[in-house]
Amino acid sequence: MLKDLLKKHRLILASGSPRRQQFFKDLELDFVIQLKEVEEIYPEHLKAEEISDYLAKLKAQAFTELSPYDILVTSDTIVWHKGKALGKPKNLEEASKIIHSLSDDTHEVITSVCFKTIDTIKVVHHATKVTFKPLSTAEIEHYVHTYKPLDKAGAYGIQEWIGHIGILHIEGSYFNVMGLPTHLVYETLIELATS
Repeated sequence: MLKDLLKKHRLILASGSPRRQQFFKDLELDFVIQLKEVEEIYPEHLKAEEISDYLAKLKAQAFTELSPYDILVTSDTIVWHKGKALGKPKNLEEASKIIHSLSDDTHEVITSVCFKTIDTIKVVHHATKVTFKPLSTAEIEHYVHTYKPLDKAGAYGIQEWIGHIGILHIEGSYFNVMGLPTHLVYETLIELATS
């Protein structure tokens, strides 16, 4: 199993996200959490997964002192809709506007994960298509005022009330929409541990 393959390594998760930390526990991984402040700014010409790839790598580059046994994992999730990246809303009004724009439409949730060791950097990503039913203003207002949309890309959590009542179908990984393509993380860590 992966946990045994990683015995000689120290797995570092550079994420303050409780969801990503829980995913690592669910994958039965031993890991430590280390955080560094990174200003998440990317060049304007980047599109879709180029943005999340860039930001995941940027977060990894903040860690300059790794030991030969370390595997650092950083990630970034964006919502890509109508040719624009939707990040985390600044306030509830912006959260409402974002969800209104996603209503009765399909968008992509893209998560990139960067794996950094002392001598390699590997970035993988996964895109999931999510389709919302037409949402009423009352449903959107209930969600943004009852839940916490400000810490989520695209202003919603698929695992929350809005996902239960509003999502018609998804194409791709469900866990990716929650913030981590767990199948890709698992496969890539096996690859790194056995290479």
